[in-house]
Amino acid sequence: MVKVTSKQQIQQITIPTPFPVGDVHTYVILGEKVTLVDAGVRTKEAWEYFKQELNVIGLTPDDIDQIVVTHQHPDHVGLIDFFRKDIPVIGHERSHLWMIKDEAYLKTHTEFYLSILLEAGVDQRFFPLTEKVNDMLHFSCNRGLTDLVDEGDSIQGLDGWKVLYTPGHSSAHISLWHEQKGTLIGGDVLLAHISPNPLIEPCYPGEDERRKALVEYIASLEKLSLLPIRQVLPGHGDIISNAKELIEERLRKQEKRAEKVLAFIRKQPRTAYEVCVHLFPTVYEKQLMLTLSETIGQLDYLEDAKMIEVDRNNVPHQYRGIINESNKG
Repeated sequence: MVKVTSKQQIQQITIPTPFPVGDVHTYVILGEKVTLVDAGVRTKEAWEYFKQELNVIGLTPDDIDQIVVTHQHPDHVGLIDFFRKDIPVIGHERSHLWMIKDEAYLKTHTEFYLSILLEAGVDQRFFPLTEKVNDMLHFSCNRGLTDLVDEGDSIQGLDGWKVLYTPGHSSAHISLWHEQKGTLIGGDVLLAHISPNPLIEPCYPGEDERRKALVEYIASLEKLSLLPIRQVLPGHGDIISNAKELIEERLRKQEKRAEKVLAFIRKQPRTAYEVCVHLFPTVYEKQLMLTLSETIGQLDYLEDAKMIEVDRNNVPHQYRGIINESNKG
């Protein structure tokens, strides 16, 4: 039990998942309204385990007044389907189409990821992976949001908490911040033992360009570094009590990886696939979509910093270093 105020406590409930990331944490805030933050993966095993853990603290699923989702990934929203039909579900609007499995939106995904592979110069033997990008949605929910929140919003029944928009790992990612007590319920924005993968996503309806996930993720970390955080309650792994130091470490590691990519590109123009193989020589074949996403993030970061330029006139795209007095090294 994590005590936030004299009138508010938080119970962490850890739920098994079938994913490599392992168990996922959900949080029950016992306040004016009993609020569940994130909802685990949609399996019968997860639901039975969740009910058992609720029972330990004297609750049943019907006692949950509302659900807040930090982001739309299946291990954070799946069990919503098991709750009563009228329960409020609160999150960022960019989670909604994923959660309801909007047919028109999902149809764009195969084409989007195929274009990413083509632009990156990926070997054609990997192209069938684009047909499997939505396979994990089997573990997701089939219900969407009832209430939308964004940066700075309050949520009824959660006294003292504010919504922070923390995109990067997902463009829909939000966190809950209790400034008085220095507590952040952070979803996957900051994890103790691993760095969350900033995942490239298809354009949201109305957008012409994909979001730069790693650039956004770094901005989210820099924003969090300015807060007086005493503890982070994460989506996976240990509770974090050294958030500022951990963020600084992650940003340093990011700089080192970017330097490695830049040095490789300065030798001669490269495709994103060539950079991916260079960065992840032992794992790229088994985890191409994840490693390519990370690679494209690094290239986005360097382009945004005006350290590299991209020739998009031909496919695959070619990345080359920019040498000037401000970035020599």
